[in-house]
Amino acid sequence: MPDDHADRVQPSVHWPLSGLVVRTPRLELRYPDDPLLLELAELSTRPVHAPAEMPFAEPWTDVEPHDRGRGTLQFHWRERGEWRPEAWSCGLAVVVDGAVVGSQGLAARDFNRLGAVSTGSWLTLDHQGRGIGTEMRSAVLHLIFEGLGADRAESAAFDDNRRSLGVSRTLGYVENGDELHTRRDGGGRLVRLLLTRQTWGSRRRVDITIDGLEPCLDLFGARSRVHARPGGTV
Repeated sequence: MPDDHADRVQPSVHWPLSGLVVRTPRLELRYPDDPLLLELAELSTRPVHAPAEMPFAEPWTDVEPHDRGRGTLQFHWRERGEWRPEAWSCGLAVVVDGAVVGSQGLAARDFNRLGAVSTGSWLTLDHQGRGIGTEMRSAVLHLIFEGLGADRAESAAFDDNRRSLGVSRTLGYVENGDELHTRRDGGGRLVRLLLTRQTWGSRRRVDITIDGLEPCLDLFGARSRVHARPGGTV
């Protein structure tokens, strides 16, 4: 696929995440450097869901587009500033044919000891319904299990968010409890979902690759987990 972002940034020894890329035949997940982050912020000003719906526990899309773009920048800057191996949140830009179309996030606490990673994502409305959501989740699961050596991936969605729940079920997640959560002026049932390493391994794909992860392993708190596996290299 065309890649306008390739070779734009050389990873720094101080912040090697700038070189992290997960590739599938359809898309890339890239850690956003500042120019890519500006593209993501501009994208966030476009509709992400129908006005009557609210798929997010935190209603970040309810603010005006200008504030939404600024909030996207601040969210990612905050992730950078607060990153520790013991507690991290990583928002990756989803790139299709050289254009940013959404964001795929992953986060963990005490990952080295617990081996659990949670995910969340968004796509603009004009890119939904094309299989991109399933493809980007497949990509981040490859990063989580193959790249970081996780034992489990966790997600959650409101029970009326059929697309998100459909992606999870397609990829082998099972329901793992629920909780009531406020959203806008009311509440909703948030369904928790779980995918284990064993289930992922039984259906793992062989057409997904990861570049630039080895220098990032210490930031993720994952080096000992990865190198403890048979043939444990990235």
